[in-house]
Amino acid sequence: MAQLANGKPLPGKLFVVEGIDGSGKSTQLDLLTKWLIGEGYCVAFSEWNSSPVVGTTTRRGKKKQLLSPTTFSLIHAADFIDRLERQMLPALQAGAIVLADRYMFTAFARDVARGVHPQWVRGIYALAVRPTVAFYFRVPLDEAIRRIMTGRPQLKYYEAGLDLGLSSDPYESFALFQKRILQEYDKIVDEFGLTVIDATLPLTEQQEIIRRIVAPHLQGVLRSERSAWREALTKEQLYGRYLKEIGAERGQQA
Repeated sequence: MAQLANGKPLPGKLFVVEGIDGSGKSTQLDLLTKWLIGEGYCVAFSEWNSSPVVGTTTRRGKKKQLLSPTTFSLIHAADFIDRLERQMLPALQAGAIVLADRYMFTAFARDVARGVHPQWVRGIYALAVRPTVAFYFRVPLDEAIRRIMTGRPQLKYYEAGLDLGLSSDPYESFALFQKRILQEYDKIVDEFGLTVIDATLPLTEQQEIIRRIVAPHLQGVLRSERSAWREALTKEQLYGRYLKEIGAERGQQA
């Protein structure tokens, strides 16, 4: 179950995905989202670094290359707290499922890889909700880099870790930065008991494993009202936006 920092359980469930760039975590979370919606569960989604509270500041800082590792860490924390209070906690308190594309473990890996002290970063997130299951998609560094570089013409300054002075070459810097992040994730897996998924397995096999792990936690979770439309679409495996469009049409007709 999801728990507050003081150990108090929450009615809802929190599932998060973690991994370096190119691990395929977002793809797997999208598949899980569609499956849960198709099964009739109430699902809320939250994505790392998506809060409007820090959006303008982040864009300006990146454009002018003004962000230090500590500044980056604080911006990420502000983003997280805002989403926790506005998105995640209300849904969990209502008994819904929350799916998070990256969680506090991203800060523990990326911020520390940038040189911020591990305990300082962990202290910032001391009030974070403890997830029901945190998945870590483990992938070899060379495979992750191959996936990222395929079809990507250019790496951005901070994405490549050029602010760290690891190398003046963006691609070499990116590889060195990702290696640091990977090393931190390996520490986090043991420290926080992350559930490791082999991200080199076929997509369908990964998803089957994830669903088997998630399924036992779904008892008593908030579900939306069943309808003939939903049952028909679920049978045909048409999830996500199809259900939302049908719901909007029914609302207009009411």
